[in-house]
Amino acid sequence: MEFLQGRALLNAVGNLELTGAYAEALRKLGHTLESVACQEPDAALGNGGLGRLASCFLDSLATLNYPAWGYGLRYKYGLFKQRVTKYGQEELAEDWLELGNPWEIVRNDVSYPVKFYGKVASGSDGKKHWFGGEDIMAVAYDVPIPGYKTKTTINLRLWSAKAPSEDFDLYAFNAGDHTKAYEALANAEKICYILYPGDDSMEGKTLRLKQQYTLCSASLQDIIARFERRSGSNINWEEFPEKVAVQMNDTHPTLCIPELMRILIDLKGLSWKEAWNITQRTVAYTNHTVLPEALEKWSLELMQKLLPRHVEIIEMIDEELIHIIVSEYGREDSDLLEKKLKDMRILENVDLPATFADLTVKPKQISATVASEELETSEEVIHLDDTKDETKSKVVQKKEKQVAEPPPKPPKPPKMVRMANLCVIGGHAVNGVAEIHSKIVKDEVFNAFYQLWPEKFQNKTNGVTPRRWICFCNPDLSEIITHWTGTEDWVLDTKKLAELRKFAENDDLQTQWRAAKRSNKMKVVSFLKEKTGYSVSPDAMFDIQVKRIHEYKRQLLNILGIVYRYKMMKAMSAEERKAKYIPRVCIFGGKAFATYVQAKRIVKFITDVGAKVNHDPEIGDLLKVIFVPDYNVSVAELLIPASELSQHIRYFVFFAFLLFRNSRTPILLVEV
Repeated sequence: MEFLQGRALLNAVGNLELTGAYAEALRKLGHTLESVACQEPDAALGNGGLGRLASCFLDSLATLNYPAWGYGLRYKYGLFKQRVTKYGQEELAEDWLELGNPWEIVRNDVSYPVKFYGKVASGSDGKKHWFGGEDIMAVAYDVPIPGYKTKTTINLRLWSAKAPSEDFDLYAFNAGDHTKAYEALANAEKICYILYPGDDSMEGKTLRLKQQYTLCSASLQDIIARFERRSGSNINWEEFPEKVAVQMNDTHPTLCIPELMRILIDLKGLSWKEAWNITQRTVAYTNHTVLPEALEKWSLELMQKLLPRHVEIIEMIDEELIHIIVSEYGREDSDLLEKKLKDMRILENVDLPATFADLTVKPKQISATVASEELETSEEVIHLDDTKDETKSKVVQKKEKQVAEPPPKPPKPPKMVRMANLCVIGGHAVNGVAEIHSKIVKDEVFNAFYQLWPEKFQNKTNGVTPRRWICFCNPDLSEIITHWTGTEDWVLDTKKLAELRKFAENDDLQTQWRAAKRSNKMKVVSFLKEKTGYSVSPDAMFDIQVKRIHEYKRQLLNILGIVYRYKMMKAMSAEERKAKYIPRVCIFGGKAFATYVQAKRIVKFITDVGAKVNHDPEIGDLLKVIFVPDYNVSVAELLIPASELSQHIRYFVFFAFLLFRNSRTPILLVEV
């Protein structure tokens, strides 16, 4: 769903090894390359690590000469432009396309129909037909991604949603009902307005699901059209998985699985068995979260309404999974079988299909106590038959009173579609993005699936492109590394950086390294003054935590530690403070989702702490707290080269002790 690219100019000329030539040409025109590059807005196509990883993938694929494509949506306003005031975070539409985008090429010749709603019926040919409903067109915009020191340039294809021209109601427009005339066009265009629209309302949920399906449907139609074009008149669908690999970056593109099945069965005429085999061999899934509550689910009712054919396919996949589970674990241990079905099914809180309705029905057991009570009641009734009517009436009244008020039934849990389960079932590979992450995925998150299909689970440790994150954004350090390693090979093979270890104690290297760090810190000092109005010392340690604002990212824990540090400082004399604490600038950056109230409170808390600490003359440069507004890739390219401590806090183990400990020694907080 997202690509967090950053600016393209410096990356492009750097990958083409033309930085010097372009800088010289601009100098002759009275400009600098840096000043020109700053005129380019960041492409507002992503938000967090998910999008940045996708962009690093594209850079790496191009550099390694792979014939790859990236697919996404062309968001008109991105996530939002963040403004931080005394009231906290405020969101503004980020019109990054206001002046156009010179890097994209509109492809009006490449467009595909995408359908929503409608009905499904079986035709005379036995095929399923999805008809009626709402139709839009997905139009392609291509963004070139050049590789480093190679002629290979791959493509990021972004889809923009538009309504067919015939959907414009000319009669209503001429009659003066302009809103009605434009309704279909507006409904289509809003699909690509913003990244991750608020989903508290049903309208928001519907829009998000439309976004996901638009991406999946248009991209798969494009992939299949390319395969058919290259295959010519003799198309062998069995070769499709050998020519195409679809990697789902998290669960947002999960609808690729039922959509590929729909196209192969309904449009290309393949059997269910053939289509399912091809789909499983084509699709793979990258998991990005181990939090059970963060695994994506969709309302079955909403999906049935919006994508009726896909729900039919998902139900069939779910039934096929039930067959596999029953075959693997048998029917003898009903408790085990019930647990496996509960953990592994795609459809949550949905009754089993009729053919399996008896699987988890257990024989009713009557306890000795209940049996005794029934016996006593029976004897009492027999005895009462010989008593007077008055006594019988009392007993009847007593029994009526006991059954008159049955306990209220708990509300039925909503029926949901578990997208992560569908990813695991429908793909041939599942990977985490770090060793410990992949272990948790196997041992906890998808343990039931791992026991069934251990061969599916892999690890692919995340990386970043050293071109953007060292070579281009930190040129001083790049020159030092190249000088001391004696080669530029490290730009393509980061294992070469290990050569620096032999020079770690060299005074000249240390001096050069410190000089490069200070140069980067001076840039940040100027940037912070311009953006926040706060002055900080370049001699202080720069302690940064820059990522999206979320409770599980633990920015709250970090700022509470800073508050504790501040209180400890205030309790000391000036001499004690100077002796016990090194000067520190704590820098935060990141966006809280517009509807995430608690995250926005964290932003407000950080800025309030900064307003207090930064104006305390007793503390001075010993402690500063800065929140950088509108954090993006370009800001990261400034902050990261200048940072001396980068915080990634996930769990509490040892953290409170390390953070609160009074020490002049910089503490490296390790994710545990």
